[in-house]
Amino acid sequence: MITIKSPREIEAMRRSGELLASIHIKLKEMIKPGITTWELDKFVEKEIIAGGGIPEQIGFEGYEYATCQSLNDEICHGFPTKKPLKNGDLITVDTVVNLDGAMSDSAWSYLVGDVSDEVQRLYDVTHTALYKGIKQAVVGNRIGDIGHAIQSYVEPEGFSVVREFIGHGIGPTMHEAPEVPHYGLPGKGLRLKEGMVITIEPMVNTGAWRAKMDKNGWTARTIDGGLSCQFEHTLAITKDGPVILTDQGEKR
Repeated sequence: MITIKSPREIEAMRRSGELLASIHIKLKEMIKPGITTWELDKFVEKEIIAGGGIPEQIGFEGYEYATCQSLNDEICHGFPTKKPLKNGDLITVDTVVNLDGAMSDSAWSYLVGDVSDEVQRLYDVTHTALYKGIKQAVVGNRIGDIGHAIQSYVEPEGFSVVREFIGHGIGPTMHEAPEVPHYGLPGKGLRLKEGMVITIEPMVNTGAWRAKMDKNGWTARTIDGGLSCQFEHTLAITKDGPVILTDQGEKR
């Protein structure tokens, strides 16, 4: 069932999103060669708690960490480890904040040190794709308009859009209807209504879009060893257009 949020509920989710966004901003300064994703996970957990929130991912279906951290060929749901990041790596940090019952969800990719031209272009295209999708998240449009805007931009750039993992509704639970694919046809799918809160979170690969699962049952990685990148915002559908609840204040 799709829940329509009141202005009061959206404001509460915005406060949750502000806490989450502030953590991503701090991570930008921390992520350098030599740091471990384990250290980053513990930092995020402490920051959420210090801000009065709950790291919602801990305990979700048995998951043990405050973050998912996906490195290079990992698409999503990578586990934090004590292996240091290397110069040239591409890392995505994904976390969910519960602040007084209000949820926010945001994943962000980071460039570790000096990266290759391929990594930089994948990063840039994925980042742009996120905002092309958000631009379509307006009252009266359909879910397919979001996915089409992303897919029709990414594929001509020579990359592929992951299909097994998609965006979703959020609040009061972490994952709820509607499903928000990052591919599709314009004018198709559920019509967007004022008060919906969704995530848009394109995962873009340098090679094929298909994924394979690690033995841990969580981590998905590219089937051909290619690189993967992801950006995600939580946003509200309003009469004045999409309002990004996890906005980091960046130029776009």
